[in-house]
Amino acid sequence: VMPVPQRPAGCPPGLEYLTQIDQLLVQQKVELAEGNVVMFVLLEIQSPPGNPIGYVIQNWHPFLPKYTILNEKKEAVLKIVGPFCSCRCCADVNFDVLSVDESTKVGRIAKQWTGLVREAFTDADNFGISFPMDLDVKIKAALFGACFLIDFMFFEHNK
Repeated sequence: VMPVPQRPAGCPPGLEYLTQIDQLLVQQKVELAEGNVVMFVLLEIQSPPGNPIGYVIQNWHPFLPKYTILNEKKEAVLKIVGPFCSCRCCADVNFDVLSVDESTKVGRIAKQWTGLVREAFTDADNFGISFPMDLDVKIKAALFGACFLIDFMFFEHNK
């Protein structure tokens, strides 16, 4: 068991572990909500509850899924750009995490291919999130929230 790291200045309580990582793996076990068609999304990330630390905003684009990560002051800090088609058979589906001007790739949110049987018969998904080690812990938490939003919008299906 990893000891609780000391909380750096400006790090919200509970996010200490994010200061020491550059990757998260998310394994979905239970289906809590099913996807719906949503035209515009704003996701607020809070830590502790009631204290906004970041936002994920969906940006309209005719062909690509695009999002902007905002800090607690609602200033753009990163962009996320997904593929033209999010239904790739036998391959990961990558959403690139980019600088605000979209010129530099700084990370990725990837829905990982889990095999034909699991993909066909379950809605349990695996995601990988990578980002720079020195990224602000609040923005790491916002990317974690963006992963859930991407899953909800692109990979959950009504039964």
